[in-house]
Amino acid sequence: MIYTLYMSFLERLCCTLNSKGIKYAIVGGHAVALHGAVRGTVDVDFVIAWSHQALSNVEACLNSIGLVSRLPISADDVFYFRDEYINARNLIAWNFYNPQNLTEQVDVIISYDLSIRSIDNMVVGDTAVPVLKLNRLIDMKRESAREQDLFDIDALERLKK
Repeated sequence: MIYTLYMSFLERLCCTLNSKGIKYAIVGGHAVALHGAVRGTVDVDFVIAWSHQALSNVEACLNSIGLVSRLPISADDVFYFRDEYINARNLIAWNFYNPQNLTEQVDVIISYDLSIRSIDNMVVGDTAVPVLKLNRLIDMKRESAREQDLFDIDALERLKK
C-alpha cells in the first residue's frame, strides 16, 4: 500500500482498514469533529462489526502500520474474554499505539457491535471514512455519560437544530 507524505494518521488508518474490507465506523472525538462540532482529540476511536475474524483482521491491519497493543493481549483474548474484560475489568476499548510516534493511537471499542446501517460515509482527503451516524453517536455517548461525552452530546444536539 502506498501512502502520501501528507496523509493524516486518520486517512492512513482508514485507508488500511478499507483495503482489508473491514466493516468499521469512526466514533469518539474524531466522529464528533467530522459531524461538524469543534473537538480536539489525539486517539482515533472506532467500532467494528463484531466477529473473531474481523477482530483478527483489525489487529493485523494495526500492526501493519506500526501500531502495537498497549496491553499484552491478542485478538483471540479480546474475542473470547470480551465479557470478562468489559464487566470485571471495565475495559471497553483495546488501545494500540505507535512506539515511534505516540500521537498515533487508536481505541478499538469492544463494548459496541456495529450495525452497518449506522454509518455515514464521509471523505477525508482522498479516503473514504465511515463515521457512526449522528443519532447513534449521540446514543453511544449517552450510554458512556462521561463528562466529555456530555459536552459532545450538547454540541451534536445543536448541530441537529
